[in-house]
Amino acid sequence: MPSSSAVSDSGRPVPPSLWRDRDFRRLWVGQTASQLGEHTSLIVLPLFAVLTLDAGADRVGALRAAGQVPVLLLSLVAGVWVDRWRTRTVMVLTDIGRTALLACAAAAGFLGLLGLPALFATVFLAGALSVFFDVAYQASLVRLVDREYLLQGNSALEGSRSAAQFGGPALGGALVSFLSAAAGAAAGAAFFALSFLSIRRIRGGETAPTSSGRVPVRRRIQEGLAFVAADVSLRTVVLASGAFQFFLAATLTVQLLFLPRELHLSGAAIGLALAATGPGGLVGSLLAARLPRRFGYGPVLVYAAAIGDAVMLCVPALHGSPAVTVPVLLAVNAVFGVFGQLVNVTVMAVRQAVTPDGMQGRVAATVNFAGLGLAPLGSLLGGQLAQEWGLRGGLLAVTAGMLLSPVLFALSPLARMGRSLPQEGAA
Repeated sequence: MPSSSAVSDSGRPVPPSLWRDRDFRRLWVGQTASQLGEHTSLIVLPLFAVLTLDAGADRVGALRAAGQVPVLLLSLVAGVWVDRWRTRTVMVLTDIGRTALLACAAAAGFLGLLGLPALFATVFLAGALSVFFDVAYQASLVRLVDREYLLQGNSALEGSRSAAQFGGPALGGALVSFLSAAAGAAAGAAFFALSFLSIRRIRGGETAPTSSGRVPVRRRIQEGLAFVAADVSLRTVVLASGAFQFFLAATLTVQLLFLPRELHLSGAAIGLALAATGPGGLVGSLLAARLPRRFGYGPVLVYAAAIGDAVMLCVPALHGSPAVTVPVLLAVNAVFGVFGQLVNVTVMAVRQAVTPDGMQGRVAATVNFAGLGLAPLGSLLGGQLAQEWGLRGGLLAVTAGMLLSPVLFALSPLARMGRSLPQEGAA
């Protein structure tokens, strides 16, 4: 690490450790609180519909879809706005909006005034604001810290996200069980308020994006898409991410049928097995801060993707009683979480390194859009194959499809990366 008196290429002082950078600590605290608020709300609001409003399965499914639709509708637009504004401004405004939404929902819930239409509106608007926040925090790291710290910074931020994905639903479920769904919504509002208080204290580092005049939003979206398409590294990231998310959605769809019907597992056992990806993701985040600099970014990316995806092939081979299958599923999902997060952090650091500051938002949004946009189609494919080929055959087919992602990495220039991040604009 450089000494505290060192100066980066951008003219900013480089601290001896990223954790001594006050602005990064404030970003990390805010992002952690935001992720906890988001993932707590994802379980609390549907439970409110079920327990308080007696909503059926169709309404609950529609409610979850209402929170996911903004990813498809707004990701590319969010990338444009993040590249126009300071990321701090975007995150602060979205935190204010989500705090107000959840606080109003909690108050209405306590008073018995929160109906299903208002709940749908709350879920949709909170999901829309989260799209903008998620794109902004991914772009903010490059603007706040020197690029040599991208791997360490992404390791910390993505580790928090993994912890929130595991801890948020657990906390939300506990609040609903011991207090009420309205209390859970209030907790979500409190987390977003904490995120606002932390991020608004970010003072230095980030410069305002360069103004490009009154360029239409559609033109700026096209510029982002063209930039990604023209860069072989970013193009590979988009293709590999899309392939992974497509087949992962198909795999999870078939698994939700395979585990109870073929392996005869209870709902509690299924939830426990799937939750193992959370702790695995935390371990993967810690490893991501070290392994690429020791073995090279390319080898880590290819082998981690191959191991993480290949281990899922163990699931369709499982037979026997829950006493045998549940421990194996726990191990499989933990390994998948470790190597999946290792890939995620490494890819994010590479993507940020090769992307100019003025394109960070649009590139992040394009990758998110391409990956998550294919997930609904993957779910449809999984259901169709399970019906035509049987649960075990369908699961084997879609799980094998996940290996397309490491193949794409292995055939690209990304596989030849060494122990240093590529330079901005390098293919």
